[in-house]
Amino acid sequence: MRAARNTLLDSDEIVDGKRDEANLVGRIEQLIHIGISLSAEKDMDRLLETILINAQELTGADGGTLYLLKDDDQLHFEIMRTRSLDIALGGSTNQIVDLAPIPLSDAQGQPNNQTVAAYAALTGQTVNIEDAYCISGFNFEGTKAYDKRLGYRSKSFLTLPMKNHENRIIGVLQLINATDPDTDEVITFSSDSQLLAESLASQAAVALTNHQLLEDLRILLERFIEVIAGAIDEKSPYTGGHCRRVPEIAMLLAKAVHETEQGPFAGLKFSEQEMYELKIAALMHDCGKITTPIHVVDKATKLETIYDRINLVEYRVALLKRDAESNLVQELAHCMDDEKCQSLRKEFDELQATLDDELEFLRHANIGGEFMTEDAQQRVRDIAKREFRDVNGEIQPLLTENEIYNLTIPKGTLTPEERHVINFHMQSTINMLEKLPFPRHLKNVPEIAGGHHETMDGKGYPRGLTRDEMSVQARIMGIADVFEALTAADRPYKKAMPISQALKILGNMKLDSHIDPDLFDVFVHEQVYESYAQDFLDDAQIDSFNTESLPGYNPLK
Repeated sequence: MRAARNTLLDSDEIVDGKRDEANLVGRIEQLIHIGISLSAEKDMDRLLETILINAQELTGADGGTLYLLKDDDQLHFEIMRTRSLDIALGGSTNQIVDLAPIPLSDAQGQPNNQTVAAYAALTGQTVNIEDAYCISGFNFEGTKAYDKRLGYRSKSFLTLPMKNHENRIIGVLQLINATDPDTDEVITFSSDSQLLAESLASQAAVALTNHQLLEDLRILLERFIEVIAGAIDEKSPYTGGHCRRVPEIAMLLAKAVHETEQGPFAGLKFSEQEMYELKIAALMHDCGKITTPIHVVDKATKLETIYDRINLVEYRVALLKRDAESNLVQELAHCMDDEKCQSLRKEFDELQATLDDELEFLRHANIGGEFMTEDAQQRVRDIAKREFRDVNGEIQPLLTENEIYNLTIPKGTLTPEERHVINFHMQSTINMLEKLPFPRHLKNVPEIAGGHHETMDGKGYPRGLTRDEMSVQARIMGIADVFEALTAADRPYKKAMPISQALKILGNMKLDSHIDPDLFDVFVHEQVYESYAQDFLDDAQIDSFNTESLPGYNPLK
């Protein structure tokens, strides 16, 4: 009989051993799957939550807390969960853990070895406690008070430091009350559970570090781009803020396209990645202007170079008037006929008035505008025929050939050569961006940023692309760039337009196939301009108008 009993016992032990072995294998497989899921998670809150939940499941822990070590050398509560009490704080719950962080040192700068989480962070060692109420060396008074308030009994603790690839502590994972799956009795965390939890903590630290590294690189890239965009804006006081405002409009329009349920874009959805790609492209859309000469970027008047040469013209006119006055004085000195003297004075006054009128005309022509007529251009050439005597006594034309060329610019303040220099900034932008090794999720940045001066009919620049050859994001950039330019209050050659006038010009640009017609309709229908105006336009620019009267506008259906 004894032999039979021993055989039976041996069989039970074998069965139990196989069950334990199968259980361990299952937990190891679970750990592998956890590692895969951690590496795939992109959201920080969900990542932290996943770490703690899986650690609880892996070890059978009823409760747990995940701390992160911040730059202030304190462990901050990020996630706290207790199953039996139905407590879930932090992570995706939108309920913060309202507990003070745990410092790693006291007021005197001594290590805080009394708190088990701080001790694990300071020493890098795992702490496995059978019963927190019975152990010495750690201060669990706060835990006891917390238990008393909630009617809970914290007993077994497993506290694990989380180390990154540099062996630096980045946080602490603490599990509470290991539970027997058969009896629900609180037990000590077994050596197998500790080993698995340590492995999970290591994987979690790698996942968190990778996530933080990616986040740090993202922030670095954005800050670098913002610095470049800011430098471009600061290069010219007349376009300050342009690189900051265009992204605002672009993102508002993209959001409107994403959300619209009417018209040709109904059903078109931008992914989070595509929206981010547009944001980066919008910030970088004018980076090529860093190569544009400042005297061209800032050319506020037609005669401006390092200074405004209208001052030279004014000086020459003053010399003409001086010479006329000198001639009058000499002629009057020899004039014996009163009628002749009066005629000389009349001619002088008329010449003075004519010179004043011509100078005022040249000042106005120098400002530039939307359109200069052929008659006005010819008047500049006629005035230029006047001659004055310079300080050396030599006869000179009132205007040089270069001054005539600039003053007869039919639109704006730039000559064709200067406009080519300005326009080349687009090719410079593309060249610069295409040399950057953008990651895959930003690979379209050069195309998006480089297309905002293209037109739908292929007559734009720098590549002469048509609408079908451009992405929706690039076409969004075109509208954002134009609307910002029209409504900007910091341009020297024009006043800030009211919304109605800017939209009228955009509508005509739609009819002329310069901007995307469907995006213009979304821009108006979804009132993207109003959202932008609230933060960036003066109250005087926000006028009332009937959208139905805008040229080219087709309400979405």
